[in-house]
Amino acid sequence: MTEKNHKKRITFQFYAPEAGEIYLAGSFNGWDPTVQSLKQQKDGKWKTTVTLEPGVYEYLFVVYGNWQNDPQGEEKRGNDFGSENSVLRV
Repeated sequence: MTEKNHKKRITFQFYAPEAGEIYLAGSFNGWDPTVQSLKQQKDGKWKTTVTLEPGVYEYLFVVYGNWQNDPQGEEKRGNDFGSENSVLRV
């Protein structure tokens, strides 16, 4: 019997029509601000999809080199830098 794959595809999006590039950094990619780039859509949104195991993850968007919370994210958690990270539960 094979074990069922519980990974889920999660789409992240950020609205910034004027941005030149946006990256996604989080606990799922070692907080590397250059690994996961978002692709610009015609409607001004930027999107990327990540496949994640069930769990709780923290993340931020990197826009123009500035780390920003997900404006659509409802849950936030304080970090060691005196600000907050967005939280995703898969």
